[in-house]
Amino acid sequence: MADVDLPRPFVIREQHHRIHDPFDDVKLATLGAALRMPAGTSVLDLACGSGEMLATWARDHAITGTGVDISSYFVEASRARAKELGVADRVAFVHANASGYVADPPVDVAACVGATWIGGGVAGTIELLERSLRPGGTVLIGEPYWRLDPPDERTVKACFASSKDDFLPLPGLVASFGDLGWDLVEMVLADQDTWDRYVAAQWRTVRVWLDANPDDELAPKFREELSKAPLDYVTYQREHFGWGVFALMKR
Repeated sequence: MADVDLPRPFVIREQHHRIHDPFDDVKLATLGAALRMPAGTSVLDLACGSGEMLATWARDHAITGTGVDISSYFVEASRARAKELGVADRVAFVHANASGYVADPPVDVAACVGATWIGGGVAGTIELLERSLRPGGTVLIGEPYWRLDPPDERTVKACFASSKDDFLPLPGLVASFGDLGWDLVEMVLADQDTWDRYVAAQWRTVRVWLDANPDDELAPKFREELSKAPLDYVTYQREHFGWGVFALMKR
């Protein structure tokens, strides 16, 4: 097993999540249907989290696939989920840093849904995914964007950005795909309800963990986080921060 792993706080917050993005199972299914994947479509999912996309698409669309993630905890959860859904013979999960992972042979769909830091941003991640893609294949990118223009530095920081320029408004993000030489051929966007389910579920997980682990070295950090995160979310993130998955084909 690779000598890498995800920071412990992230695993604690999202240990009960099956989808580590502001999507629910309905939107994930909508995306799978929108791609019109024939049986046997091969999919690579870099930074796959708990493997829900590959496992459910293997069940619903008979795809095959490989997921790669830096978290040993989530890779084990992915394998358990694939077994639960009866698709462990169709999908495999690799514990590794996805940043340099290239599929061999190339795949029909190469995805990085919500982790474009693995390529240093959108452009670098698309370039990385293209290295695994067969000619005529589809890239999937999950990426945040500004729903509303952030009015001040406090809003920017509350949305996990170091500056306003870290993210684009949706028209700018879509334009950037064309600038990179790709056609946008499908998209499914998060909404405020799916953001609520992704973010608010973490608060309960953190609170239950704090009650069970009051003397843990992370307890003070999590206590501070839980005291401010809900208000930050409803004040800043919920209105200003968007997210979506975008399907691209090379021009």
